[in-house]
Amino acid sequence: MHDGPARLGKYSGIETPAIIDVEKSLKILKDEPMPYNVPKKLASWSVNCTVENARLSDETGVGVVHGSKYPDLRVHCAKELEDLGNTVLMIANPEELMKRSRDLVEILVMIRENINPNTMIYFPLAEPSFIPFLAYVGVDLFDNTSGMFYASLNTMLTPSMKYDLEKYKIFDMNQDELIDYNTKTMEFSIKEVQEHIKNGTLRNLVEERSCSSPEAMTALRLLDRDHSDFLDKYTQLY
Repeated sequence: MHDGPARLGKYSGIETPAIIDVEKSLKILKDEPMPYNVPKKLASWSVNCTVENARLSDETGVGVVHGSKYPDLRVHCAKELEDLGNTVLMIANPEELMKRSRDLVEILVMIRENINPNTMIYFPLAEPSFIPFLAYVGVDLFDNTSGMFYASLNTMLTPSMKYDLEKYKIFDMNQDELIDYNTKTMEFSIKEVQEHIKNGTLRNLVEERSCSSPEAMTALRLLDRDHSDFLDKYTQLY
């Protein structure tokens, strides 16, 4: 079922989009990490090493899509990993991409359009306010690493905001309570996306959540302006 490029699916008995526990449910293949803003030659070396490591692996798993800030390298890495039988692709440098709206849109759209529809995109470290937009462009899997990370900073996550509890004394929670609260926020955000896809109203949710993040709003505007054909493929006519 589609609502725009977002889709509902099934993976290992769970409904996607979904939050997964990577350590328990998925094996991340050995990769060659590389910072985001590097010369293309270095980014290409990272891609080649990552693909070679996957080729030498005895099993399939989560392939890490490197390529730094270069969309063509990202697509090349994704396709090579997919050709080796890996059907879950994790986007590297997610925290940098969420700060760079243009790159985020170009990389995700190009990957989604060039890989098999049955191959899933996994975006780690996503913040709740970004999840609707990421699902809208075809991301299938998320995790709770951002919930735990922000809890370590004494920051409470809501579907649209981040609150430093030193500054905004909304609740008095210890570390475990804050992790639990942030985890529930992430779970709510995913369930919200699933239900909006079922009801054909995800675009409304994306616009509402994007208003709370300048980066997400910019990404949505760039998506509309530069990739209308990508959106039109799946958007229902009423």
